[in-house]
Amino acid sequence: MKKTDTIIIGAGPVGLFAVHQLGIKGLKSIVIDNLDKAGGQCIELYPDKPIYDIPAVPECTGEELTNKLLMQIKPFKTEFFLNERVEEVKQDRNNWIVKTNNNNEFSAPNIIIAGGVGSFEPRKLALKEAEKFEEKSIFYAVRDKEKFKNKNISIFGGGDSALDWALELSKFSKINLIHRRDEFRGAPHTLSEIKKLEKVGKISIKTPCQLESIEGKDKIVSITVKFLDGKTEKIKTDVVLSFFGLIMKLGPIAEWGLNMNKKNYRGEF
Repeated sequence: MKKTDTIIIGAGPVGLFAVHQLGIKGLKSIVIDNLDKAGGQCIELYPDKPIYDIPAVPECTGEELTNKLLMQIKPFKTEFFLNERVEEVKQDRNNWIVKTNNNNEFSAPNIIIAGGVGSFEPRKLALKEAEKFEEKSIFYAVRDKEKFKNKNISIFGGGDSALDWALELSKFSKINLIHRRDEFRGAPHTLSEIKKLEKVGKISIKTPCQLESIEGKDKIVSITVKFLDGKTEKIKTDVVLSFFGLIMKLGPIAEWGLNMNKKNYRGEF
């Protein structure tokens, strides 16, 4: 069990600034967040969108705000536990005990819940049979790209995440980029590079179509997509990467024993 002065749940701007305020008083913090990076909504939903309601800062983007906050707390050498969801919060005498989905346990006399509306979770594939392949052949994030070398990869999505990973993973794998529309929402330069790779056979773009079925037992061997005109195509696939965005869920917060009124925390256990 890891002990510290304060456990901060949530690595968004509020959680990051709390690290600073505690740090200047000599208190050590650890930060836990379900996302794979710090910044919360700002970095995940609108990194390039101008923000106008930060005190003394007339305008900045979500990414700029996050980077400045991280720079501000750098002297405190705060330990972050990302890709980690808090499952249980309980009181033990004068301390709080926090347990996560990664079987980590933390203890501290103080706890700050800066979870906003809850955790961000990936919008998952609609097919029921997809669930049994999760973390085996179906992934909603890339945490170690080395695991995807020399594979047949089908990437679903039309935004920056789908395009960026299609470009990156095409360096050592065969990529099928699949989207339900003909138009992509990602950066024009990235799409231009993908089109070049399509011409030399490194990336195959399939639009407009959606996932129809998955074939395989323990791992995926192929998928079938259905086009808008009703035609179907079977695609040899080892790995499916799905980037349909994130949804906000109150999630385990509702099970922590907090005094909740609808989705609002009333300030006591």
